[in-house]
Amino acid sequence: MTNLSILLSDVIGGHRLTEPEATLLLNTRGRHVLSVAFAADEMRERRTGNVVTYVKNQNLHVTNICKNLCGFCGFGRRADDEGAFCNDKSAIQEKARLALKRGVTEICLLSGVHPDFSIDTYCDILSWVLEIGPHIHLHAFSPDEVSHAASVHNLSSTEVLTRLKAAGLGSLQGTAAEILVDSVRKVICPRKLNTAEWVRIIKEAHSLGIPSTATIMYGSYETARDQAEHLGILRTIQDETNGFTELVPLSYLHSNTPLYKTGISRAGATGREDILMIAVSRLFLDNFDNIQVPWGKVGLKMAQIMLLSGGNDLAGTMFSDDVSANAGAVDADYLDPVIMQRMAVDLGRSLKERTTLYGVV
Repeated sequence: MTNLSILLSDVIGGHRLTEPEATLLLNTRGRHVLSVAFAADEMRERRTGNVVTYVKNQNLHVTNICKNLCGFCGFGRRADDEGAFCNDKSAIQEKARLALKRGVTEICLLSGVHPDFSIDTYCDILSWVLEIGPHIHLHAFSPDEVSHAASVHNLSSTEVLTRLKAAGLGSLQGTAAEILVDSVRKVICPRKLNTAEWVRIIKEAHSLGIPSTATIMYGSYETARDQAEHLGILRTIQDETNGFTELVPLSYLHSNTPLYKTGISRAGATGREDILMIAVSRLFLDNFDNIQVPWGKVGLKMAQIMLLSGGNDLAGTMFSDDVSANAGAVDADYLDPVIMQRMAVDLGRSLKERTTLYGVV
């Protein structure tokens, strides 16, 4: 057996991967990529069976005005930029009504970190949506938005999270993580909170009974070693809190972003890297049940391959994803469950609708 075969056999047998071993797997080349994917698919079957899950959700974009203007983002605008918007109560509630007509169970509030937003603004937004659909699960706000609200009011992040939960927040977005390595963050998102603060706020949310997703944005400036360090941080948090519902890998969309246009980043992840991110995440994150496939960022055919490489969840119907579209994605707006069904059945698996927190619908 080769060293790779021995390592994969050991993982299937219960060995917990180290970060250097994860780095090795993320750097796999040639036909050995398929060996890593095969092992990850076996691990996926053990953990979640032969079911592909999804949630009926709708993204609701609040504003694209953002204090951060990260180099990897094509969505954020300054307030006086052409195309800048900030939806008011009426517009937000109109979008919420449309979501209810579509039968969604989750509304995902997506927003830039507006410099003028306060904790009162965030609580108002939650209340506006819940006026229209009091039963809807609200998946909203990143640790960076929590940090911003805390700084505006000179509050602790725990106080902010407590108020958001009381106002109806169902789960926190594990976004603003990008790559949890500060040397990378200084290049790709220098105005965002640092790694330690992101970790602290996520842990506080989990301690308050607010679950969250975990994310990784890969394919921009980071190395495989950085990716493995990021996954290590997520696994350590999950060991402590068990508060992550899933991993959401986000393949960097480069074409309309300043980071790429100025030559700092590479041109996004390759197909090999997309497969290995899903596969290595499944093998490394032994305390995560759910690994999501980012169909809006990689396309449906690659998404199906990722379901054969350790992924078990097709995210949601979404209905709109302006963040991905503005960065250069095509067909990132809506995925009909009929198409999801075709994708799953074609792989010999079944499709089941879930709630945000992976309950049965």
